[in-house]
Amino acid sequence: MWSPESEINSIAMATTMRHSQSSSSGISSLSSCGDPERLPELPPLDEQRLQRAALHLQQKLILREWLRDHRLQHHYQRLLAVEVASLEDVYWLEDSRASKILGKDWQLWSGARQNLPTSKAQLDALKAQLWSTVVKSSQHQDAWTWGGMLVVSVSVAGLVTLAAMTQPSLAPEARHSLLQYVTGKYLLPANCKVQWDWKDPASVGGTMCFVVRFFQRNGQPYPICDTDQFFVEVTEGTRKVVTISELGSSTDPNNANIAKVKFTVRTAGQYKISVLIGASHIAGSPFLRSFLPGAIDARRSRFIRPASTVICCAGAPTLMHIEPRDEFGNSCLFDQNQSDEALQGYQVAIYDLHGVPVEKLQHAIVFAYDRVNSRVSVTALFPEPTCLRAVISYRDQQLPNGDFDIIVLSSSDTTLVHKNIASRKHNICYEAKLLSIFGVSKNKPRKVLCYVGPKQNSLIFQVTIKEMILKFIPKRIATFRLCPSTKFHFLPQLVSQLHGPVFIIDDGAQPKIELASKDRNIIAATFTHFLLKNIGGSETFKDKQDFFYHEVRKFHASYYHEKMALKVQREKILESSMKAAKGFSVSDWCGNFEVTFQGEQGIDWGGLRREWFELVCSSLFDARGGLFCTFHDKHQALVHPNPTRPAHLKLKHFEFAGKIVGKCLFESALGGSYRQLVRARFSRSFLAQLIGLRVHYKYFEQDDPDLYLSKIKYILDTDLDATDTLELYFVEEMYDASSGQLSKTIELIPNGAKTRVTNATKNQYLDSLAQQRLCNSVKDELLMCGTGEYSISDFKSHHIANGNSAEFRRVLAWFWAGVSNFSQTEMARLLQFTTGCSQLPPGGFQELNPQFQITAAPTFGNLPTAHTCFNQLCLPDYESYEQFEKSLLLAISEGSEGFGMV
Repeated sequence: MWSPESEINSIAMATTMRHSQSSSSGISSLSSCGDPERLPELPPLDEQRLQRAALHLQQKLILREWLRDHRLQHHYQRLLAVEVASLEDVYWLEDSRASKILGKDWQLWSGARQNLPTSKAQLDALKAQLWSTVVKSSQHQDAWTWGGMLVVSVSVAGLVTLAAMTQPSLAPEARHSLLQYVTGKYLLPANCKVQWDWKDPASVGGTMCFVVRFFQRNGQPYPICDTDQFFVEVTEGTRKVVTISELGSSTDPNNANIAKVKFTVRTAGQYKISVLIGASHIAGSPFLRSFLPGAIDARRSRFIRPASTVICCAGAPTLMHIEPRDEFGNSCLFDQNQSDEALQGYQVAIYDLHGVPVEKLQHAIVFAYDRVNSRVSVTALFPEPTCLRAVISYRDQQLPNGDFDIIVLSSSDTTLVHKNIASRKHNICYEAKLLSIFGVSKNKPRKVLCYVGPKQNSLIFQVTIKEMILKFIPKRIATFRLCPSTKFHFLPQLVSQLHGPVFIIDDGAQPKIELASKDRNIIAATFTHFLLKNIGGSETFKDKQDFFYHEVRKFHASYYHEKMALKVQREKILESSMKAAKGFSVSDWCGNFEVTFQGEQGIDWGGLRREWFELVCSSLFDARGGLFCTFHDKHQALVHPNPTRPAHLKLKHFEFAGKIVGKCLFESALGGSYRQLVRARFSRSFLAQLIGLRVHYKYFEQDDPDLYLSKIKYILDTDLDATDTLELYFVEEMYDASSGQLSKTIELIPNGAKTRVTNATKNQYLDSLAQQRLCNSVKDELLMCGTGEYSISDFKSHHIANGNSAEFRRVLAWFWAGVSNFSQTEMARLLQFTTGCSQLPPGGFQELNPQFQITAAPTFGNLPTAHTCFNQLCLPDYESYEQFEKSLLLAISEGSEGFGMV
C-alpha cells in the first residue's frame, strides 16, 4: 500500500544512493519534514527537470480545484486527454471541442470560463487562492509552515514535500506514483518505436512481422508485460486481421523491452496498423502500410468468355478479356509504364478440328492491357467463316476456361442468327442427318429436323431432334435443355462425309446424338445466343445472379402485391401450410404472406413469416421427414430427393417444396427484410441438375463420401486390366434393404451386363454409375436451393480443445490467427480434412456431431493430422508461426482426400 512516508523515504534513498552517500543520512527525518539543507544537491539537468515536473503538477492541481468549485471535476480526465492541463489552457479550448467534451455541462463551463480574470495579475491571484485551498485540504497542513504556498522549492526536499501534500488530491486518478513521474521511470507511449521487417509496399502472401520497442519517459528501456495493456489492431477496410503478439524474451534480458507482432496478409490493399498502450497510441500510430498483389497465377486467373463456344463474325472483332489474379485471388495491377510487362507470358494456340495448329491464324487473337478495368483484353478477328478450337495459356499453363471452340460466321449467317434470336419462334428448324444415337452408328443416315428455340407456348428453351414419319408425322427422337451443360462438340468433316459438317450434342444425362448438317454453325450459334440471352449474357455466377435478381425485381414492379393471409397450425405445419396455399395462383405466391399461427396472438410484422419459412423448410428438407434422404448417417450429411420415400409423400410435396424455395429466391431478390434463406443443404449433384449441369462421378466425393472412399477411389486406383480379381461390368446392382439380397440389376449402357469395365472405360463406368444413382433415380423431383458460409466466431464458440500445456496454448493461438485469415475455400478444405465433409450442418459448428476437436499431437514439426470419425484435428508443436501456417496449409491442401496411418 502506498503512503506519503514510504514515498518520501524511497525518493531520499534513490537520491542518496546516486551521490554514493550513506543510506541512513537524514532519511528518517524527511517524514517529519526535516531541514531541506541536509539533503544532497542534484545535478543541474535533474534539478531543472524536477522543477518543471513540480510546476506541471501544481498547475494540474489548480485546474482540478477550479473545476471542483464549478461542479465540473468529473470532466478532469477528459480535459487532460485534450491537453487542457492548466487554467491558461482553459482560455484556448475552442467552444466546438468543449461542447463535445462536456455535453450537458457546457453551460456551466461557459459561465465559469467567462468569469475567469482577464489580466495576468488577477489570474495569478486566483491561482494562489486555489493553490492555498489545495494545500489546506491535504492531510499535512502543518508541513507547509516552512515552505511557500505558491512557489515550490526545486530541491529534493521541496519536491518530496509536494508529493506528501498532494498525492491524496491526485488519487485515485493518478496512474503513476510521484517518484515514477518525477524520475521518468514509467512507460510512455510517445517514446515507443516500431521497427518494420519489410519495405513498404510489400507483396501479399507472407507472414509479416514488426517489432515494437518500449521505453520509459526518461529514455530507458521498459520491460513490457501482460499488465501493460499492449494492444495491436490491424484492419483492411472493415475487415479485421488477426495478429500474434510475443512479449519480451525469455532467453535474452536485453530484449525484455520488445514485442514481436505477426500477421498474415493475403488480400491486397492498404492496411491500418494501430499500436496502443491502453487507450494511447504510440508515436506514429496508426500506421498505414500497403500490400500489392503477387505474381500472376494461371490457376487463379480467369479467361472470361460469353460461352463455351465463342461466336464471331468474319471481318468483325470479338472482344473477350482475362482477369489476371495472384495465387490468393487478388487482381494483379499494372501502371502506365508496365503495359508490356502485363502482357508477357500470355500465349494463344489455334487448331483446326483435326487438332493441327493453324499457323496463318496464330495472330488472329491479340492481347492488350486495359488499365481502366485492370484486365487483359483479348480481341479475335478472323477473315473468313470457319470452325476452330483455341487454347489460351499463361507461361505454358492453360487458364481456367481457356480451352474453347470458335465459330466464325459470314455476315449473312450472322444476320440470320440474330433474326432467329429476335423472333423467338418455336418452329426454327434446320435439316440434318442422324449419324448415330445410343452409341450405335446408323448404316444409312436418317433425315431429321433440328429445332432450336422456345418450346411452344412456354418459356422453356430447348433443342429438339425430330424425324418425319411418312414425311408429315413428327416423331421426337431427343430433346436437350437449353442450359450450360448441353454441349456441342464439333468434329472434322471427312472427305467421305457428304452430308455436311459433323457435330455431337451431349448434355451428360442422356445418350449423345451425332448429326451432320450444312447448317451446323448456324444451329450452334443460334443455340449459344439463346443460351446467353436466357442467363443474362454471361456464364459467370455473379453475372447470372445479377441478371436473375434484375429480372425478378422487374417482375415485382409489374404487379401489385396484395397481402396474402396464411393461417397454419404449428403442430401440423406442413399439412396445414399445403392446405392453406392449395388454391394459390402464381400471382398469390408473389404476394406478401401474412402468417398467423392458430391459437396464438402474435401479429406478423415479418417475424412470424420468417419463423414460418424456417419451420416449413425444416419439415420439408429434414431427412427424418422422409421426403429427402442422406447417403450416410452423419449429422452433416447433404440431403437428396428420396427415391424410396414413404407412400404418403407424393410428388405434390416436391412441388410444394419447389414453390417454397422459389418464394425464398423471389423475395431474396428484393434484399433487406424480404430476404429469406432456404434452410436446406442439398447434395451437390442435385443442385447441378437443377441448373442444368452434367453429373459425373466426382460428385460422390461430397454427396456420398463413404461410397467414394470404398468403391470409387478404389476403382480409380486399381489397374483393371492387370487383375482378374475384380470383374466389373456396366451394371448397377440393387439390394433389398431388409434382407440384403440382390433385388435387381440395372444396365448402365446398352448390353452393359456383357460389357466389362477396363482401364480405358473406367471413367465412363463411374460417370454412368453417377447418372444412375444421382440422376435417374430422382429425375422426377428437381427443385432449387442455395449454399451457406462459415463463421469463425461460431467456430470459436463451438469446439473442444484438448491440451493445457504452454506449448499447445501457443499453437492454439496460432491456429485461430491462421484460420481467421482463411478464405472460404481454405475453410472448406479444413473441414474436409478434419470431418470428411466440406459442408456444415444447417446450425453450423454447434450441430457437428461429434463436436470439432483440436488436440495436441505428441510430435514436433510434423504435418497436422486428423481423425474424421471423431472430427478431430491434431496439431504438433512448431518452432514458429510461419512454420505452423505453412504446415497447416500444406496438410489441408494435399491431404484433404483419403485416409492415412499416423
